[in-house]
Amino acid sequence: MHQTGLTRARSMGPVVEALERAGASPQRVFRRAGLPFGLVEQPDQLIPLRDQLTLVAIATKELDEATLPLRLSRAGGIESLGAFGQRVLRASTLATSICACNENIQLMLQTMTRMSLTRSGREARWSYELTATIEVGRQENELLAFGYMADFLDRYASCDLIRAELPTAPAEKSRLEEALGCDVRIGEKACLVFPSEFLATEGSYRPLEEPDGQDLLPIPENLEALVENLIKLGLLDANPCVSWVSRRLGVSARTLQRSLSAAGATFENIRKRVLLDRAILLLEGSSIPITEIAHQLGYSDGAHFTRALSRWTGRSPTAWRRKTKVGHSAAS
Repeated sequence: MHQTGLTRARSMGPVVEALERAGASPQRVFRRAGLPFGLVEQPDQLIPLRDQLTLVAIATKELDEATLPLRLSRAGGIESLGAFGQRVLRASTLATSICACNENIQLMLQTMTRMSLTRSGREARWSYELTATIEVGRQENELLAFGYMADFLDRYASCDLIRAELPTAPAEKSRLEEALGCDVRIGEKACLVFPSEFLATEGSYRPLEEPDGQDLLPIPENLEALVENLIKLGLLDANPCVSWVSRRLGVSARTLQRSLSAAGATFENIRKRVLLDRAILLLEGSSIPITEIAHQLGYSDGAHFTRALSRWTGRSPTAWRRKTKVGHSAAS
């Protein structure tokens, strides 16, 4: 089965706000992209890279603004990328910060992506490319990256760009050049070119804390981890079924199940683990009614959820709640 790239939902930038300001329906755009609207409340939720590209492409077409992806990422800025942004901004100089970005993007923000920095005389070239075979929304994704990269450069150097390069001609070249403040040309890769003398510039921003390792992404080859994350995504629509997950992966349900079996796993066991972890979290950490928890987990009613949890743990939802209250009382 082919590999599927992942990205954090926050990498799309403030797309909902942009759509609402233009009078468009964010819910309709998310629905057309096949993504749950609940993502707006879960910025660190992992989603298939293909779906992110599709959503940004649909939003761009909806607003009829080819430079929308660039505007989204510039508006969000590098700090909006969460732990990834915090980590790369800790570096002391622009050069070391760009290197930290290049080294950590696949680990913390978006898999199947490659970034590199090269120097030639007075020019420095910072490139971005997808290693996944995805065509829809590819240039929109490159413009999204340009916005974050340009904001990144402003943080350290506020230098004027020499030029920008794209593998294919942009739809609104003059508007893009105006937004970036430089010429846009056709090149082998998407890249920003700036004066190499600024690489030694020291930055003034220092995050207080180093992000922990829990923010690392699963490797693309780990099918079980991928399916687990897609089930969590499906829960935002109360729909973590095998057909929904397999569609996100672009394969049939049977192919997915066969691939999991070859890896020593089953969809039902992964789903059970995700549902159980989520159920216990909601039962112990919230006062949400049990019926509502059942619906959030994709059950038609509380009785089905109660039977499932009792079968898995030997304890009913009410018993889990009672145990938590007793534990809190003892602790106090």
